[in-house]
Amino acid sequence: MPETTSSRGELVADSDTRIRLGPLTQAQPWITLALRLGIAAVALAAALPKLADLRQSQRATAAYEVMPLAVSNIVGVMLPVLELSVGLLLVLGLLTRYSAAAFGLLMIVFIAGIAQAWARGLNIDCGCFGGGGELPPGQGTSYGFDIARDFLFLAGAALVARWPRSALSLDGALRLTPIERT
Repeated sequence: MPETTSSRGELVADSDTRIRLGPLTQAQPWITLALRLGIAAVALAAALPKLADLRQSQRATAAYEVMPLAVSNIVGVMLPVLELSVGLLLVLGLLTRYSAAAFGLLMIVFIAGIAQAWARGLNIDCGCFGGGGELPPGQGTSYGFDIARDFLFLAGAALVARWPRSALSLDGALRLTPIERT
């Protein structure tokens, strides 16, 4: 018989064995839900403006000057599609661990991209939530803020990937996320 959680917060290993779960273990699915929906909102907020203006997304990607223009044009189109896909999977709570890991990998790539632009002295808007590209002379960048923000998003994604079981998820409804032992 598979393990389940009773309505009283007990882990039921079989018909005769019940283990009382602590309050943090009981709250974990709700904490993960909040984090899951938070990073989903970030992914969707990043994707939608880029999808609405793919040319601008391509210009923003090209402004980083890390790949040939033809490649950056492809990335500028594919990136918002990937962000949208990850965001929708996270909203649904489907393949949660993998979706959170994909979001985390995106954050690592974004942090590296912003850091290299900063180190090289490029004066660009990150284009993280639409817009992007070269800034007018005299207009400052927000690289430090952008990197710090992305590290927070990365931390949220890491927590969701580590503890993917969450309330109101298709993973749970379809029994795709096993109960974790701590």
